[in-house]
Amino acid sequence: MSKRALVVVDLQNEYLPSGKVPLEGIHDAIANATEVLAHFRKSGETLVHIRHELTADAPMFVPGSDGVNIVPEMKPEGNEPVVTKNYPNAFRDTDLKKILEENSVKEIVFIGAMSHMCIAASVRAAVDFGYSAVTVHDACATMDLEFNNTKVPVAQVHAANMAALEFAYGEVVSTDKLLAS
Repeated sequence: MSKRALVVVDLQNEYLPSGKVPLEGIHDAIANATEVLAHFRKSGETLVHIRHELTADAPMFVPGSDGVNIVPEMKPEGNEPVVTKNYPNAFRDTDLKKILEENSVKEIVFIGAMSHMCIAASVRAAVDFGYSAVTVHDACATMDLEFNNTKVPVAQVHAANMAALEFAYGEVVSTDKLLAS
């Protein structure tokens, strides 16, 4: 088995019902994510927390606000690295790739938010960099979207993005399947 890492993407207060960008199913995703995180901590495998911030004048993810804080259930412990990003792709202008290289990581397991944005962008970038990717679909959350005056329900947004990732960017599994492997 290749050396793997867990990358926890943007499980931040801004996505809770009290935040500025509440996501459907965020509490269920966090519950599954905590199981995955506990598994990686117990196994001693590499893990990296990703935190999104925008500029001080942005309407959300404002530096220094409570919204940018990682949700309490997913708080980093000890020397677990936290990478702050300003773009959907967790690799863009960050030290994520360097951290993974320093730990000889070959496979990345992704959990977090949002399925259609930062998860999709980061998984695709990881594969472009030569990593194998596994996305834990029920440890991710997203929201309804709209395109050309057509509402796209959250279940379809999530399913379409997971289907696209599974089609060409790696495995997409449940929390139970990941923990059983």
